[in-house]
Amino acid sequence: MAGYYTAKRSRNLYEPGKPFRLSRSKIDQFLKCPRCFYVDRKLGISPPQPAPYTLNSAVDTLLKKEFDFYRAKGLPHPLVEAQGVKAKPFAHPKLDEWRDALRGGITYTDPDTNLTFTGGIDDLWINEKEELVIVDYKATVTEKEITLDDKWKEAYKRQVEIYQWLFRKNKFNVSDTAYFFYCNGRTDRPNFNGKLEFDIKLIPYEGDDSWVGDAVHEAYDCLMQESLPDSNPACELCIYNSVILAELHS
Repeated sequence: MAGYYTAKRSRNLYEPGKPFRLSRSKIDQFLKCPRCFYVDRKLGISPPQPAPYTLNSAVDTLLKKEFDFYRAKGLPHPLVEAQGVKAKPFAHPKLDEWRDALRGGITYTDPDTNLTFTGGIDDLWINEKEELVIVDYKATVTEKEITLDDKWKEAYKRQVEIYQWLFRKNKFNVSDTAYFFYCNGRTDRPNFNGKLEFDIKLIPYEGDDSWVGDAVHEAYDCLMQESLPDSNPACELCIYNSVILAELHS
C-alpha cells in the first residue's frame, strides 16, 4: 500500500447499541455521501485531512476575544449595532464548552438511537425577543460581493441549522435568523506594514432545521447496515476510499 495514506482507526468506530458521538461535520459528511460516512465511522478509514486554515483560526480567536470584551460588559458590539442588528453577546457559564468542537460542543443525545450529536459554535448573541442567535465567523479575501449564493455555501447554511436544532433540543429559545460575520481582507492598501485590515459584513440567514431530525435518524440507519452503501458517482472521496478498501482486502 505504499503511496497511500490509509489512516485506518481502531477507535471511534460505531458499535450497535453502544453510545456514540457524531459531530455536526459528520452529519454533513453523511448528507454528502452515505458511503464515505459509513467507511469513516463504521470501518475506520479516515478521509485525508485538509491543511489547517491558520489565518482563519487567528481571526476566529481574535473575534471571540473581542466579543467576550463586550459580553463581559453586557453591551452590543459597535459593529453589530452599526448594521442595525439589535442583539448583544450572550453570556452563559457553558459558552467555552459550547465553543470547543473537539472536546465539548453543544450536545444532544437522541433516546431512540443512543447517538450523541455535537457541534462547536463560534458565538451566540441574544436579541430583543430573548431569543438566542447563532453566529458563525468567516474570514476570506475577495473583491467580489460576499453573498450566500455560492453552491458550496449550502454547507454553511446546514451548519447553522444543525446548531439551531441542537440548542432547541437543549430547551433554548432560538431565533430562526442566524448571522454570518464575514471578515474580508483588504488588498487595496499601499503597503502591508505588518497589519492586515478587514471589511466587515454581517449576513443574515433564515434557517430551517426541520430536516435535521430526519437526517440524524437516516445517519443511524446507515450505520446499522451490514454492507457498504452504494457509491456516489459525484463524490471524489468515494474514488479514494474504493482504492483503499481494495488495497486492504488484497
